[in-house]
Amino acid sequence: MTIRWGVIGCGGIADRRTIPEGIIAAASAELVAVQDVMEERTKEVADKHGVTGYASAEELLADDSVDAIYIATPTHVHHEQTVAAAKAGKHVLCEKPLALTLEECLASIDACADAGVKFGTNFMMRFHACHEAIRSMIAVGDLGTPVLGRAELTCWYPPIEGAFRQSQALGGGGALIDMGNHCIDLLEFIFGSKVARVACFTGNLVQDYETEDTAVATLHFANGAVGMVDTLFNVPDAAARNMLEVYGSRGGMVTQGTIGQASTGTIRAVIEGDTKGYDAQQAREEGASEQIIEPDVVNMYEAAIEGFCAAIANDTEPPVSGADGLWSHKVIDACYESARTGEVVAVK
Repeated sequence: MTIRWGVIGCGGIADRRTIPEGIIAAASAELVAVQDVMEERTKEVADKHGVTGYASAEELLADDSVDAIYIATPTHVHHEQTVAAAKAGKHVLCEKPLALTLEECLASIDACADAGVKFGTNFMMRFHACHEAIRSMIAVGDLGTPVLGRAELTCWYPPIEGAFRQSQALGGGGALIDMGNHCIDLLEFIFGSKVARVACFTGNLVQDYETEDTAVATLHFANGAVGMVDTLFNVPDAAARNMLEVYGSRGGMVTQGTIGQASTGTIRAVIEGDTKGYDAQQAREEGASEQIIEPDVVNMYEAAIEGFCAAIANDTEPPVSGADGLWSHKVIDACYESARTGEVVAVK
């Protein structure tokens, strides 16, 4: 069964990654239509892929040849477009965050449920082969008791006129809601445990715009592990490492460059089979027990689209559901509340 896709918001990440590496590449998907508020962008992307370009989202949604919609527009229109797509009988895969508010997230979920269409959140980093490998190793106990996870996602994002991520009204926040939600979702996915409480600090240290350019969140997971997420809009790209670190009672695993837009990467792991006695010198022989794990590369955009298509074909829940997007919004809201109040906040 081939799922025919339309894309609303065909610039940015859609044009750069999700269309060519996801929809075009997926054997179960076919791109049939695109739309963007910028007419020249719509024409460029439509011509590139030989598909129909529409002047408005309404026209695209009226196309009976479209089965599913990928929404990659600014956050403030996600809810409106999700509801419209659901009413048109289209399945919806929406970029994160699902909407500006929890109320809009809930309304989007309800609209898709009422229309009998699938609703998914595009947390594609779950599908990265390195992240899947680490999750599997933790699940079978290779790392012992999970203790700590850290996820970093950083980029240089200077003031840009009209940029929705730099406007509270258009994006709902800055580095935390744009990049931190990926990191938090990834740690929850890897640990197999939800965040229970958060403590967070945000600020504008470099960039002079409305939303935060700096966010650091400390997480307490339901399984007892702790986590750290740091997301920055104010460090040069060349200096960013975008690292994932996971530690447990039997060792640790570190990746570099797997948190971001690339599907490649390796894992540097130290796993000890037996518990050892106390070493007062804490002696370490650099690299002696380290192993490099290189899982076969899986394009995470293709895997995300294939997973959503399979949910439609088999009438099952999407691998990353609307409910997952709603939970992510609850955690981010708790982080912002903590940053405002200076208190540890429970996620409910």
